[in-house]
Order: sequence, then structure tokens, then C-alpha cells
Amino acid sequence: MRLLLVEDDPMIGESLRHALKGDGYAVDWVTDGDTAAESLEIEQYDLVLLDLGLPKQSGIEVLQGVRKRKDAIPVLILTARDAVSDRVIGLDAGADDYLVKPFALAEVEARIRALLRRKNGQAEPVMRCGDATLNPATKELSYGGKAEVLSAREYALMHCLMEKPGAVLSRPQLEEKIYGWNEEVASNAVEVLIHQLRKKYGTDIIRNIRGLGYMVAKQ
Repeated sequence: MRLLLVEDDPMIGESLRHALKGDGYAVDWVTDGDTAAESLEIEQYDLVLLDLGLPKQSGIEVLQGVRKRKDAIPVLILTARDAVSDRVIGLDAGADDYLVKPFALAEVEARIRALLRRKNGQAEPVMRCGDATLNPATKELSYGGKAEVLSAREYALMHCLMEKPGAVLSRPQLEEKIYGWNEEVASNAVEVLIHQLRKKYGTDIIRNIRGLGYMVAKQ
């Protein structure tokens, strides 16, 4: 899951980036509205965390540009503006959720999970594909009678595959979802993660479609 974090406060931005990466997300962090708008035009993200008081272009302007392009990407506003009128403006401009600073990291993470569930049309808090069950809140994967909490990267990979059961995802597609800007990615990084997961759960947990990529079965 790849997120765009738009925050001009260096302390808040770095804290969020670090925490969300540890939670299994690939996070691209920008500090002004113009760069945010450009990034959203050229990159594919699963969700945007958007401050309102930004240099060069306000968060509301960034949001309006996104919705003008008919882009349905979930947007969670994170701002110090706590007036009811500001909340109304943000939500009416197209935000999916609105959280006022200071906030608890656990609540940000829970709201992200809720928005991603809604985006994927998922009502349950856990993901299910056949015998596999993945809990985004705990990062626990159950399969074949075994349950274990995954590492951040293992979780990110399984989440990507279980979002689209039956669909084949290539190595570049998985890398795009798992790693953010400026992260060094070894040529065999995806294969190493898959090997780790198969070692824990058996080879059937992830199927290799030769020459195309990887998938998890629907049933």
C-alpha cells in the first residue's frame, strides 16, 4: 500500500513517515502543495494524508484538483484547523475523513485502515482469500492452521496480493506498492519476501505464474 504524505512540518512529517513505514506502508513525503499535485498526477497511490496549511498551494486546492480529475483516491485531512466551518469546507471539497492535530498515531492508522477497506469495497475488518486470513490491525496472517504476525514488508506484500485475489501481479507492480521514493530495492527483494512467507506457510500460500508474476487464489 503506497501512501502520499503531504505535511510541511518536519517533525510531524518525519514521525508519521517513520511510523507508517513500520506499519507496512510505502510512504512518499512531500512538503508543499505544488509537489503534492504533481506527484498525484504521475504516481499511483492508495491514499493521501493531506495537511491544509501548505506552501505554494493550499491543501484544499490540492484536493479540489484531485476531485476535478475525477480521481476517487481516499483523502484523509490532517490539520490543526479545528473549526466546524473548516471541517465542512474540507469534507465538501472531497475529503473522505478529517482529523485534527494533535492526534494519536493509533487513530490515524485506524482511519487509514477504514478508508482502505471502503476503497476496496470490504466490509469486514479482516481480509479473506480462501483459507488465508489477514488482519490489518494486528498484521497476523492465518493459513493452513498456522497464525503468525508478519514483518512490515511481508504484510505489505500479502496485503497487495490479497487485495486482488486471482489477479497476477508482476514483480515491478509489487515493488511499486511496497517501496517508496529513495528506498533501495534489491533485484530479488520480492522473491526473498515470497520465500520467507512460503517457508512459514508452505508453497501454496503464493502461486508463481511463470513469466508473469504472483497471485493468491480466490478460493
